[in-house]
Amino acid sequence: MAMTIHVDIVSAEQEVYSGLAEMLFAPAELGEVGIAPRHAPLITKLKPGEVRVKISDKESQEFYVSGGLLEVQPHIVTVLADTAIRAHDIDEAQALQAKARAEEMLTDKSGKVDYALAQAQLAEAVMQLRTLERLRKRGS
Repeated sequence: MAMTIHVDIVSAEQEVYSGLAEMLFAPAELGEVGIAPRHAPLITKLKPGEVRVKISDKESQEFYVSGGLLEVQPHIVTVLADTAIRAHDIDEAQALQAKARAEEMLTDKSGKVDYALAQAQLAEAVMQLRTLERLRKRGS
């Protein structure tokens, strides 16, 4: 059996995943990181995107996180996210609506729109849709 590391993915509302994994891939602020067992300790910010937990050569689970923190210790990896959703639980119609609303807000020239908020909402919706797209490509 391959070496494993314990992974916890936690959102503000609940624990989304807890279990052993051979590898974890996450969207760190400066680029995607891959965490294997016995990885050096690390704390980094996460940006919105897909977290993939490789359980074995034949099994992996995908999650969407809206950002947060990744903490790596020798035998445990913790993902602390404001929002964490299993990829197959993402509501595609809702993400498409959120994307359209955010794009509409960004085209509003009245000055009554919080453009930073609209950009953040657009980025979140786009990353949810990309996570779904990757999930479909992998055939999960």
